Amino acid sequence: MLAKRIIPCLDIKDGQTVKGTNFVNLRQAGDPVELGRAYSEQGADELVFLDITASHEGRKTFTDLVKRVAANISIPFTVGGGINELGDVERLLSAGADKVSINSSAIRNPNLIDEIAKNFGSQVCVVAVDAKLGDNGLWKCFLNGGRIETEKELMTWTLEAQERGAGEILFTSMNHDGVKTGYANEALAQLANGLSIPVIASGGAGTPEHFRDAFTLGKADAALAASVFHFGEIKISELKSYLCAQGITMRI
Repeated sequence: MLAKRIIPCLDIKDGQTVKGTNFVNLRQAGDPVELGRAYSEQGADELVFLDITASHEGRKTFTDLVKRVAANISIPFTVGGGINELGDVERLLSAGADKVSINSSAIRNPNLIDEIAKNFGSQVCVVAVDAKLGDNGLWKCFLNGGRIETEKELMTWTLEAQERGAGEILFTSMNHDGVKTGYANEALAQLANGLSIPVIASGGAGTPEHFRDAFTLGKADAALAASVFHFGEIKISELKSYLCAQGITMRI
């Protein structure tokens, strides 16, 4: 049984870590380099570093910040935000990132997934999906940090991403993001059953039980969270001990 992964996510705006609820009302939560180093020491399995303004404002991810974060941590490290072409991927991998996460750019140009996989390997390519469950019972994918609805449906799009060479799917439920009532476990289980690549759960972590449920009910391979870690509400070492006690395989 592969160990399940705990992944703190650093949402970056203007060089600072922020965390909002349902993608708006962002509040600051510290220096990304300090947080990255602390998480690495506390036993996080990986980090995700998202420039949340990059796609929206058409800016490139802060390469210098990526270099500084990478210099201070020893765990695998994914970078996203404003990645639109192979040159962006190369620049970020050179700066120290292990993987890149593409979201809006993949929906606009699905071929980018094929290109990244072909040039750098599937293990580098994480396709992030922001989706919202509508009143009609369908999960629709959104662009630009949840600002623009698309016609793409969650299961159809993630299957296409997998076929094109994505190595992992990072699924954020916009209905659950920031509200700390648990992950979208039904949708996660559907993805886990329908895909052969790992699924990372995102959006909704508030308690250790929520992580347990994402792994057991949601069948997720990894769980990502931000504010519960940034504000010290849940300590990673304690979370992992709790999950182990629940019979979930963790790297301690």
